Amino acid sequence: MTKRFVGVLIFAFVVASAASLLLYRFLASSRPQTATAAPAMAHLVVAAKDLEVGRVLKEDDLRVSDWPGGIPLGAALKAQDLVGRGVIAPIYEKEPVLETRLAPRGAGGGLASMIPPGMRAVAIHVNDVAGVAGFVTPGTRVDVLISGSPGNSTVGTMTKTMLQNMEVLSAGQDYKKDAEGKPVLVQVVNLLVTPEQAEMLSLAAAQTSIQLVLRNPLDHEIAKTPGTAVALLFQGGRLSAPTQPALAPRPRAAVQPVRKADPPPPKKEPPFVMQIINGTKKTDITFQNGGEGK
Repeated sequence: MTKRFVGVLIFAFVVASAASLLLYRFLASSRPQTATAAPAMAHLVVAAKDLEVGRVLKEDDLRVSDWPGGIPLGAALKAQDLVGRGVIAPIYEKEPVLETRLAPRGAGGGLASMIPPGMRAVAIHVNDVAGVAGFVTPGTRVDVLISGSPGNSTVGTMTKTMLQNMEVLSAGQDYKKDAEGKPVLVQVVNLLVTPEQAEMLSLAAAQTSIQLVLRNPLDHEIAKTPGTAVALLFQGGRLSAPTQPALAPRPRAAVQPVRKADPPPPKKEPPFVMQIINGTKKTDITFQNGGEGK
C-alpha cells in the first residue's frame, strides 16, 4: 500500500512539473518582444579643441563626429563650410560648431567680426582712473560720464552721465573675455555703440574729459540723473537760478490822440403791465413811458 501511494505521488509530481514547463514556454512565446533600438546617430562638425574668440577656423580645428539624436539648429555637416570664419563666442572641444558662434561669411576674425550689423566700435582713451583701475575688461558693462564747462553755464564745471549700460568690446589689444575679472591697465577701451552714440563720444572726447563707471552686467536699468556742477558742491545740493541780464527799455511809440467815444444812448425803460382778473377772464393793460394805456 505504501509503495503504491509513493508511486502515485511521484507520477503526480512529474505530471505537474511537465504541465508547468509547458505553460511557462507558452507564456514566454506569447509575450511581445521589446528589443532595445539603438539611438539614431547623426554626423556633424564639432570642435577638435577649445576655440577662443577671434580665432579664424582652420581644417585642423574641426572634425566630423557622430552625434546622438537630432541635429542641433545651426550645426554644420561639412567642415569645409566653416573654414575661414571667425569665432565670436567660445567653443569647447567636442561641442557642435553652431552658426550663432561664428561671424558672418567674409567678416574674418578679430575684433571686427564681433561687431553686430548696425553697430560700431569706438575707442576711448583712458587712464588708471578713467578705466576704473583696470577693471574695465572685455565683456563688462560701463556708464560714460563727461565733465566740462558749457558755454552758457554760470555754475562752473558740470558732470553728466551721457551713456549708460555700454558693452566693452576690448581693453587694449585684448578682446577676449576674462572670466576671473583680473585688472589690466590699458590705454584704450573699445565700446560697442550705435552710430549716433559714436558721434556723441567723438565730440565728448574732443571737448570734455571722459570717465567710465563700472556697473553690474546683470543691471540693465537706466538711471535718470540730473547731473551735477561745481556750484552744487558748495550750495548744499541746490543750484540757484542764474541771473538774467537787464533788458534795455524799448523806445516809446508816438502818442496818438485818443478820440472820445460817443455817449451811449439812454436806456429805455420797460413798459408797465397791469393785469385785471374778472372772474375767469384776464385782461392785460400796458402803460408806456408816457403813462398812456394800451
